[in-house]
Amino acid sequence: MGSVIDAENQAALYASVVLYAASDSALVKGAITDEEGRFSINTVPKGSYFLGVSYVGFASYTSSVFSFNETNYDCGEILLEVANTELTEVTIAAERPIMEVRSDMVVLNVDKTVNAVGENALNLLRKSPGVMVDNNENVTLMGKTGVQVYIDGKPSPMGAADLAAYLKTIPSEQIDAIEIISNPSAKYDAEGNAGIINIRLKKDTNLGGNANLSLGFSQGEVPQYNGSITANYRNKKLNIFGNYSYFDGENTNFFNIRRVQTAGVFDGGSVSNNTWQGHGFKFGTDFYLDNKNTIGFMVNGNITDWTNSSLGTTVIESAVQDTILRAENDSDGDNSNYNFNVNYRFDDKKGNVINIDGDYGQYRSDALDFQNNFYTNPSGNTTYRSPFYVYEPPTDIDIWTFKIDYEKPLFGGKIETGIKTAFVNTDNTFDAYDVVDGVKFLDINRSNNFVYKENVNAAYAKFSTKIEKWGYQAGLRVEQTNSEGILTSMVDIDDDKVKRNYVDYFPSAGLSYQLNDKNSFQLSYSRRINRPSYQDLNPFEDQLDELTFQKGNPFLRPEYTNNIQLNHTFMYALNTTLSFSRTKDVITAITDTLRGDASFLTSLNIDQQRHYSINIASPVPINDWWSAYISLSGYRIENEAMIDGKSVSIAANTFNIYSQHSIKLPADFTFEISGWYNSSSIWGGTFITDPMWSMDAGVQKRLFAGKGNLKLSVSDIFKTQVWSGISNFGDLYMETSGGWDSRRFKVNFSYMFGNDKVKSRRRSTGLEDEKNRIKSDN
Repeated sequence: MGSVIDAENQAALYASVVLYAASDSALVKGAITDEEGRFSINTVPKGSYFLGVSYVGFASYTSSVFSFNETNYDCGEILLEVANTELTEVTIAAERPIMEVRSDMVVLNVDKTVNAVGENALNLLRKSPGVMVDNNENVTLMGKTGVQVYIDGKPSPMGAADLAAYLKTIPSEQIDAIEIISNPSAKYDAEGNAGIINIRLKKDTNLGGNANLSLGFSQGEVPQYNGSITANYRNKKLNIFGNYSYFDGENTNFFNIRRVQTAGVFDGGSVSNNTWQGHGFKFGTDFYLDNKNTIGFMVNGNITDWTNSSLGTTVIESAVQDTILRAENDSDGDNSNYNFNVNYRFDDKKGNVINIDGDYGQYRSDALDFQNNFYTNPSGNTTYRSPFYVYEPPTDIDIWTFKIDYEKPLFGGKIETGIKTAFVNTDNTFDAYDVVDGVKFLDINRSNNFVYKENVNAAYAKFSTKIEKWGYQAGLRVEQTNSEGILTSMVDIDDDKVKRNYVDYFPSAGLSYQLNDKNSFQLSYSRRINRPSYQDLNPFEDQLDELTFQKGNPFLRPEYTNNIQLNHTFMYALNTTLSFSRTKDVITAITDTLRGDASFLTSLNIDQQRHYSINIASPVPINDWWSAYISLSGYRIENEAMIDGKSVSIAANTFNIYSQHSIKLPADFTFEISGWYNSSSIWGGTFITDPMWSMDAGVQKRLFAGKGNLKLSVSDIFKTQVWSGISNFGDLYMETSGGWDSRRFKVNFSYMFGNDKVKSRRRSTGLEDEKNRIKSDN
């Protein structure tokens, strides 16, 4: 092991390190430095060796010969000198694979994929192996809910809907890679039962300045536009970075639902059109006080204005009278999200690292919803009644976090420890109005205010080491939670305050074994928590029409999962993973009946869920011009519960396939085709979903000596991204289906100005875990 730094005492990112045998200079093994310039070469037999290090723009380095006796050998800090040879023309091709399979994660290198053109972060998750995004834009991993989504290593405080809205504002051109971590260690926040998906944004390398301009257009049934500019300047003491993005577009959706319940049969469908215009931004500075100390400031956020209009028709068949319900919904609103971070980092380049973050996050959502309902006879020429409603549901969320992380070499290994505290305050108002002859009257029975406050204090410790072929890591995270939800209404209600205080322990452990140069094994365990989103705790009723609505549940409890996972890696490529998890108090969406004629969607805790899975994934280098990646996953889900005397016991065997092929063509063209298939599965607590599949294709061309890039692609070529499912729970039988404007032609052009090797410091902040629990309404 060791580290590599450049002439400016900065970490050499992705430097090539090669170990040679001293006897005949034969190549023994290679490695690539990480973001801190560190490298490690494992399973090396006894003998004499020397190291060779190469890095773009610097002179090659060759070490002196040293002896290795199958114990840890520290090569120390390797300093590279600036190359003094004039280069007339040099072409360097350092290709990363589209997919990297590692023992602790799977990495999708987005920047290498043609089919990422014109996409956003949410759509890219649909294409990631083992990841599913359902009809409500909830993200699941290997069939499990409770996924924690990180941006640049930091957890987000958003729930499903708001997270989806936020991910749509991140264009693919700003994304470097997506990391899928199925069994995180104690160092990570315990939030997220299914694991962590880390979206890593692009960063550059070396001194100087640059800017990258990207323009995109997408056309399906309706158009979408996006553009972004990213800039970075760095000298020996200062780094300034920032980006700005603009997005403008619309989308169409359809939704069908057939309900059979006590009052009759309700057969309906709706079509909707959504529009959005928004801005995203990030600005930050890093001050390099010396080669060990750095202080940084960063602000980022996004602002979105949106509208939604839908028209739904429901045919009501009852023993009394057949009726048609036509519901017209029009909404407009705006969301804003601002995050502020101050960071201090100490790194002595010998393994002693201190990282301190202070964060403040602010989320605001305002909306105005109009809903007109018309009940007519089957022919539509007689209107029985036409209730008209207006809703105003503003939401304010404020988050403060502070955390300290510390790393230190100890006893031949490394100890990591840290503390974190987070304070969250959410203020949700729901004002419902009846409109009569154009005049609004406040409905005091449905209007209220819900304030939720939460404080989570955490501490963790983790130790890892390697002895010969064995690797060990063990950790413990402790989290204390204090929460209070207060519901204020104009009428007397029961249970208007919910207060909780509890302490949880989250152990984790891992054992790895390097059998030989081709085979490695890893066994890991972790216990994790999934807390309810802030809006899911809010007991407001949100109507889709008079007969269909959803509401929150202030009595939702956190769900807890124990995960165990066995992993085998062959030839550092073929990765096989077996896992089992058991979740208690599973938070799940349940659709039930009310008054005999209405149905509603809410979240409840069910008793338990058992989850068994197997995943086989590998990059496949067919030849020097054709590379492929394939992922096969199979899992079994078993839900068990007793809700209001109604038994829920559902099991499903599910599998999915993902494959991507990249073909290099003459004249600097690259062609790519990818596709996925998901078999029947379980959604929520009671829905059995039907199979679903899709295929994409695209081509890219590098222009202007590699500084420009033109990409053309088509998503969902056969327009098969249509979901459907059946639920049979209690007195309610439901058939649902829906889809969106998923087949789209996309074109994107990007151009890099200035030095394309400018290094910026990638930083995570402390409030990401809390941000992931925010939801939005659009």
